[in-house]
Amino acid sequence: MRVTTLQDKLTAGGAALGPYRGADTPVSFGNTPAEFRALLGTCGFFDMSWQAKLVLSGEDRVRWLNGMVTNNIRDLAIGRGVYSFLLNAQGRILGDLVAYNRGDYLLVTTDRVQSATIAEVFDRYIIMDDVEVADISDKLSAVGLAGPQSKQTMRTAGIDVSQLEPGQVVDLVWQKIGVSVARNTHPNMDGYEIWFAAEQADTMWDTLIAAGATPVGSEAFEWYRIARGVPRYGLDLSQRDLPQETEQKHALNFSKGCYIGQEIVERIRARGHVNRHLVRLELDGTVPPAPGKHTIHGQEAEVMSSVYSPDLGKVVALAYVRT
Repeated sequence: MRVTTLQDKLTAGGAALGPYRGADTPVSFGNTPAEFRALLGTCGFFDMSWQAKLVLSGEDRVRWLNGMVTNNIRDLAIGRGVYSFLLNAQGRILGDLVAYNRGDYLLVTTDRVQSATIAEVFDRYIIMDDVEVADISDKLSAVGLAGPQSKQTMRTAGIDVSQLEPGQVVDLVWQKIGVSVARNTHPNMDGYEIWFAAEQADTMWDTLIAAGATPVGSEAFEWYRIARGVPRYGLDLSQRDLPQETEQKHALNFSKGCYIGQEIVERIRARGHVNRHLVRLELDGTVPPAPGKHTIHGQEAEVMSSVYSPDLGKVVALAYVRT
């Protein structure tokens, strides 16, 4: 199990560490409901040591990755990123990732728990291509920010992201430190990521707290991403699923050219529907155990994730239902 590069800082602040997405990261800072409310109403920030980062270099990197994933890498402008699925030949989802065009290389981010599988698939398909894959996950630290006051909080901390568009990444000099700031690609979660050298962890953490951000653990962040209807690979998404079943339309591009699994995706598109799809449900009553099959309003639903959302006064669940 990898250990967060911020471990010393976080444990000194009273955080209890636990496994999350392939890394040890804070589970809670002592009050998970309050941390959840910060994400919903103000600004919460969290350790992202669970994020793996793979660098793709070589002259064929753009053409090659475009033929591997479901979204358009070929026409990706420098400083832009897109969310994509990696499929097998049967069109089933092997993993998900975000790919950024960083000029002379591509940066792929994913969960650490997925990185070995994704790297293995990449290596398998690099045959005569001029492509090299390097894992730089341990060379960069990362924190994330989410909540309606995130943009203002970052401005208070001296990081102006007012012009940053979804999926865009910029390089900045902040307090004489080089950092990169990326805006989230998911349409349901407007947040930011900050990447920086591990030795700058103290400065970054202390400055964000001073600017008014609330540190949150993985437990509150899980509640938040479910409440926002954002699926997670390994829980809501898996190798049994087809892309259109997940309703993650922002992961698909239908004009980019060939890629592994495209034939199945196009066949589903031509047919016009799938037999099941992932939906966000708002429910009264108690939180249904997940994963598990439940009868909801007379229909069977396979609940994958669930949480009570105090802002709605309801239970929110991500579930597969029959079309």
